[in-house]
Amino acid sequence: MKKFCFLILFAAISAATVFGQDTATQQQIDKLSGQIQDLLAAQGKQDQVIAGLRKEISELRDKVNTPQVNDSASREDLKTLAEKVQEIDKKRQADRDLIIKQIEQLGKVAGGATPTVKSKSTPKNPVSDDTATALATPQKGYEYVVKAGDTIGLIAKAYRDQGVKVTTTQILKANPGLDATKLYVGKKVFVPDPNAK
Repeated sequence: MKKFCFLILFAAISAATVFGQDTATQQQIDKLSGQIQDLLAAQGKQDQVIAGLRKEISELRDKVNTPQVNDSASREDLKTLAEKVQEIDKKRQADRDLIIKQIEQLGKVAGGATPTVKSKSTPKNPVSDDTATALATPQKGYEYVVKAGDTIGLIAKAYRDQGVKVTTTQILKANPGLDATKLYVGKKVFVPDPNAK
C-alpha cells in the first residue's frame, strides 16, 4: 500500500506539476496571442501608412511627368515683349496719322474745296441739237472728276471759290444729257469758264 500511496502521491504531484505547467503554458499562449494581436494591429497601421505613401509617390510621379508651365517670365521674355509693344505702338501711330490725313481729304472733298481742275477747250460729252448752236464756238473750261458726295451745286461753288464765276445752269448746259440727280464717282463733268475768251 505504501507503493500505492506513493504512486498516488507521485501521480498527484505529477498532475499538479502538469497542471501548473498547463497554467503557465496557457499564460504564455495568452501572452503570445496578445502580442500577435498587437503585431497585427501595428501591421494594419503600417499598411495604411504604406498605402498613403504609395498615393503620394504616385501623385509626385504624375507631377514630374506633367510638363510644367513656367509662370515667371525671364528678362529676355520681358525685353522681347517690350520690343513688340513698341513696334505695335509705332504701327498704331502710323495708322492714326494715315486715318487723320484721309479724314482731312474727305473733309475737303465734302466741303467742295480744291477740285481737280484740267483746262479744256471743249466738253467730252456729246452735244445735242438744241445746244449745238450755243456751243458752236469752242468753250474754255475745266474737266472735273466727280467724287463721293459731290453735287452740281457743290462743284459750282468750289469753282466759284477759285474765282471761276460759273452757275449750276451753265454746268448743266455745257453737259447735255447730264442728270444732276445721277452723278456717280469717276464721272467727268465739263465746267465752262464764262470769263475765258
